[in-house]
Amino acid sequence: MKKRIICYLAAGLMALSVAACGSKTETVVLPAQKEVTQDAIRDVFARHGMKVGTCVSGQVIGQSRTADLVLSQFNSVTMENAMKPDAILNREKSQTEGEVVVEYGQETLQVLAWAKEHGLSMRGHTLIWYSQTPEWLFRIGFSEDNGYVDREEMLHRMETMIRRNFEELERLGYLELFYAYDVVNEAWMEDGTLRQTHWSELIGDDYLWHAFYFADKYAPESIDLYYNDYNIQYKTEAVKEFVETTVDNDGRRLIDGVGLQGHLFTNDDLDRYFEAIDELSEAGIKLELTEVDAGLGSYQSALAPTAENLRMQGMFLYKLFQGIFERVDEGKLKMDAVTFWGFSDGFSWRSEYNPQLYDAYLNPKYALYGVMQIREHAGFETEEP
Repeated sequence: MKKRIICYLAAGLMALSVAACGSKTETVVLPAQKEVTQDAIRDVFARHGMKVGTCVSGQVIGQSRTADLVLSQFNSVTMENAMKPDAILNREKSQTEGEVVVEYGQETLQVLAWAKEHGLSMRGHTLIWYSQTPEWLFRIGFSEDNGYVDREEMLHRMETMIRRNFEELERLGYLELFYAYDVVNEAWMEDGTLRQTHWSELIGDDYLWHAFYFADKYAPESIDLYYNDYNIQYKTEAVKEFVETTVDNDGRRLIDGVGLQGHLFTNDDLDRYFEAIDELSEAGIKLELTEVDAGLGSYQSALAPTAENLRMQGMFLYKLFQGIFERVDEGKLKMDAVTFWGFSDGFSWRSEYNPQLYDAYLNPKYALYGVMQIREHAGFETEEP
């Protein structure tokens, strides 16, 4: 995760956060959300039959202002890092037992308890991933000093990890909170080739099939199982082909949906993005936007948070969700949830791009009103419909 950069402007200003301390910016004052609408973000999505969520951490829920904003606007949460493999696997106990041991840490338990207390639904993120997965998981004796295990042992460890994760959620009384789970994350490269990882090297390319087979075996029917990835517009055909092959011996589909992370930029081509969504929809499965943010400019070149660029962000998100809502309402897109990867520029992992709905002071941006489809406050002052 990239280092977060937060620049604090004069207290009380309804100003947008800047990309780096000392950067030139403009003060952009927008009406407070309650002055524009009585709706929360979740009310807008509910009209289209969808949940809407954000990622959270112990830091976010531990501060009253940020925790209150999450509770006032969203009805779903995803843990930003605390359910990734390196956060849920216990090396010492795995070595002692000789089996993979899943044990949640303090932050994981804190967020689970908070979500249950406040009646929030949850997405699980994530089980099988090349990143944030400890090296010792792949080694003999769970020790980095040893060589790698063989295919049979790695399949056994994969199954044990997935099984014990769902067993732990059930034991702790949190299993019913989850409506979706990212089983595999980021398996493909942008050129459509399979990413080479320890999972593929030790098991083979069919590790993907086995991951969903085990998840389908141990997760309850109430939890939809997702493949999750970024830049899906460059991987569409590969992912679509994978979905078609993820069936058991009886032809029953093991995967429920594809998660489109949606780490977008205002310079991105929305027409191309919707083409990918429409093509994946043809597979007949659910799609979810799972990690949405919209950075100013492009990956190679962040734009300063000027009034003009922030209006462009609002219009971009207005058009994105206008297209999503239309497809859902017309029955062309099976999407029952959207998750934003944060909500405040001050807490974003991509803070240098100012990608969120609220600024560092939790004041609304054009981006918020764009998502909520409130055109007059979404940056369209000088634009034609």
